[in-house]
Amino acid sequence: MALNTSKEPGALDKKESELRATFLYQVSNIPGGDKIKKCIQCGTCSGSCPVSYTMDIPPREIIALFRAGDLESIFNSRTIWICASCYACTVRCPMGIKVTDILYALKRMAMEKHLFPKKLPVFALSKSFVTMTNLFGRGYEVGLLVLYYLKTKKPLKLIALAPFGLRMFIKGRIGLFPKMVKRRKQLAEILKEAEIMEVIVPVTALPPVHTPSKEESRLPA
Repeated sequence: MALNTSKEPGALDKKESELRATFLYQVSNIPGGDKIKKCIQCGTCSGSCPVSYTMDIPPREIIALFRAGDLESIFNSRTIWICASCYACTVRCPMGIKVTDILYALKRMAMEKHLFPKKLPVFALSKSFVTMTNLFGRGYEVGLLVLYYLKTKKPLKLIALAPFGLRMFIKGRIGLFPKMVKRRKQLAEILKEAEIMEVIVPVTALPPVHTPSKEESRLPA
C-alpha cells in the first residue's frame, strides 16, 4: 500500500489529499473533533493507555503522523485495531481531544477503503463479530471462531482449539448453539441505522478537493 508517492517533502499527492479530506469529514462529525488541532504532544494519552505497550505507534504519534500528512504509516500499523476502547486517553487529555473517537474514525476509514495490514487478522475478527451480532443479536463464540478462521483461510486451527473448547463447554462457559435475543428485527434496524450514521461519505460526495501547489501543500510545522 503506497499512499504518499510525492517526492516533495511535506507535499500531499492526490490520493493522500482525498484520504485526508475524508478523515477530516469523519472528525468533523465527532463533537469537539476539531480539538485535534490543539494537541500539544504531551504524551498523556500514550501514558494512560493500558495497551500502548502492544502498539507499534502510540496514540500520541498517531495524531502527530496525521498532522504531518503521513496516513500511510498509520494504516500500516496495528495501533487502531488494538485500542481497548477504555477512553482513558480521552478522559485524561488536557486539551479535551477525543482520542478514542479519532482512532475509531481511522478504523472506519480503514475498513471502508480496505487499508489495513494483511498480516493483521483483527479486521476479519471485527467483521465476523458484527456478522454474528446482526444474526443473533448477541455474541456466538462457536460461530465467531468458525467464521473468523474461514475468513483468514486457516480452518485447520479450529482442530487445535477443539480440546480447549471442549473444556469450556463442560464448564458451561460456551454453548454449541446460539441464543437469540428478543425483538431481533428491531435490534437489526438499530444496528443498521448506526452503521448508516457511521458510514464514511465517499470523497466524490464531498466538496472538490483542491489540489495544492507545492508551496500550498506544505503542512505547517
